[in-house]
Amino acid sequence: MPPAPTAAPAFSVLMVCTGNICRSPTADGLLRHRLREAGLHDRVVVDSAGTHGYHIGHPPDRRSAAKARSYGVDIGMLRARQVEAADFQRFDLILAMDQGHYDILLQLCPPQHRDKLRLYLEYAPDFGRDVPDPYYGGEDGFETVWRMCDAVSAALLAEIRDRLA
Repeated sequence: MPPAPTAAPAFSVLMVCTGNICRSPTADGLLRHRLREAGLHDRVVVDSAGTHGYHIGHPPDRRSAAKARSYGVDIGMLRARQVEAADFQRFDLILAMDQGHYDILLQLCPPQHRDKLRLYLEYAPDFGRDVPDPYYGGEDGFETVWRMCDAVSAALLAEIRDRLA
């Protein structure tokens, strides 16, 4: 008997930062992890990309990967890519890590898809508006990004559950 057809994902989320090696892969990997824990991983597509092509094909920054591992999340399989035109149609929700990313996405996004764009921290407003880039800083920056992503992932998971209900 042939395998049952796989249903198309019911929802899709794209996380966007600058180079797609620190903030967005952390957000991507943590949400994937939470979706697996919730049994929703087969119904939701999660991806990440950068506004710039500085690191295309590279794995996440070793410090981001180490921070994720310290919390039991593996992001080592992710590879950096740049946002492409098809992403605006492909994804239901596109989350910018900071206002600069949001502004770039807004310029690239066709008008009919602009309602999909949001700032990532709208899901955890107690942290402010922008997820700081930890790339040039120390270990504390990666911990701060992790805490922000953890809060946002919990709120996103609740919204995704509602959307899928």
